[in-house]
Amino acid sequence: MVSRVRVWLNRTYAENVFFMDQLRRNPCGRAVEIHATHGDPDSPILAAADAAALEPEGLSPAAYVEYALDQCARHSIDVFVPVLHQATLVEHREEFAAVGTALLAPPAEAVHTFQDKVIAYEAVEKLGIPAPPWWRVRTAEELVTAVDALEADGHKACFKPASGAGGVGFRIITRTPFSLMHLNGFPSPYVPLDMVVEALEQADEPVDWLVMPRLEQPEVSVDCLTGPDGRVRMAVGRTKNGRRRGFTLDPKWIEPSRLLAESFGLHYLTNIQFRMLGDEPVLMDVNTRPAGGLHQLSQCGINAPWAAVRLALGEEPGDVVPPFLGQDYTVVAGPRAVRPVSLPQQRAELDLPVPPSATTTAAEPAVDAQPTQKAQTTQASHPAQAAQTSDSPLTV
Repeated sequence: MVSRVRVWLNRTYAENVFFMDQLRRNPCGRAVEIHATHGDPDSPILAAADAAALEPEGLSPAAYVEYALDQCARHSIDVFVPVLHQATLVEHREEFAAVGTALLAPPAEAVHTFQDKVIAYEAVEKLGIPAPPWWRVRTAEELVTAVDALEADGHKACFKPASGAGGVGFRIITRTPFSLMHLNGFPSPYVPLDMVVEALEQADEPVDWLVMPRLEQPEVSVDCLTGPDGRVRMAVGRTKNGRRRGFTLDPKWIEPSRLLAESFGLHYLTNIQFRMLGDEPVLMDVNTRPAGGLHQLSQCGINAPWAAVRLALGEEPGDVVPPFLGQDYTVVAGPRAVRPVSLPQQRAELDLPVPPSATTTAAEPAVDAQPTQKAQTTQASHPAQAAQTSDSPLTV
C-alpha cells in the first residue's frame, strides 16, 4: 500500500490554497496530508490545510531553521515548500534530508542570485538574455541622475526595492506636482519626483532601490518545473494584458526561460517574468518559488504542483506538456473559508447559527507553533477551487 504524502507549506501567500487543492486532486489518486503554518490566524491557508497552526513570532532566520527542522521531524514531513526565510532554509538542505524531508526549492546559490535584482540582471546579461536598463540608487542625487537619463531616452522612470517580491514598493515617477488629482479616484502608484527627493533627503539611512523604465504589457510569466538533474520538465507562459489573461508556448518567452532555469539550477517550481521594452521582450523578474497564479495552468490540463512534489520525492513525472492551451480568461475574487472565528464576540453579538462547514473537529497534531508545545488544530472543510486570483500583489 502506498503511504500518504505529507506536505508542509510555511507562511505563504493566500493564493496557495489552489496549490493545496491541486495536490489533493492529483492524477495518481495518492493520499496527501497538507500541513500549514502562518502568522495570521485568518489566513485561508490554515483553513485549507489538514493540520494547521500559528507560527511563532520574532524568530531570527537561524532560529526559524531550528523550528522548521523540529516540525519536519516531529510530523514526518515528506516535502516542505518554503516561502518565508527560503534563502536561509535552503542552506540547510542536507539537514532536512537527514530527517526525511525534501525541500521543494532551488539550491542556495540560485536563490541568493535572484534575491538581489542587481546581481540577477548582471548574471542574466552574461547569458545574452536582455534586461532593461537599470540604476541602483541609494541617495536623492543618484535617483535624480537615473530619472533624468531615462526621461532623456523617452522612458517613464519607476523604482522598486533591489530585493523584494510581489510588487511591494513599486512606484512610478511623475514630474506633475502633488495636487488633488493625486487624491481623486483609486490609489495610484504615481509619486511626484520632488516628494520622493524630499523623503530621501530627510531619511536617516540610504535606500536600496532599482530605477528602470516602466515596462509595457503584455506581461508574460513563464512557470517552470526543473528537476535536480537540471533538466526542464515544464515551461508554460501565462500572458497578462489588462484584464485579459491567456497562455503561450511562443519560443521568444519559453526559450530564454529554459536557458535561465538550466543555467542557474532553478530546480523545482520557479516563475520567470518578462515585459516589453519597445518591441523587445526583456526580463523583469525571476521568482524562486511557485507563482500565485500557478494553478491557472489547470486550464491547460496541467497539475504542476503534483508534478513538482513527485520530483521532490525522487519520482519521475516525465515532461509536463499541456495537451491544449486554455482559452483566454480573466480573474475575479471569490469567497474562501477561514478557520472558526478567532474573535468570538463576532458570533456572540450576531447570535447567528454556525454553518456546518465551520464546525470544529479534532485533528491529529498539527505543525506546532512552538517546538515544545502542542498547538491546537482544526480539521477544515476543503471546498472546490474558488475563483482564481492574480499573482500580484501577493497577499500573505
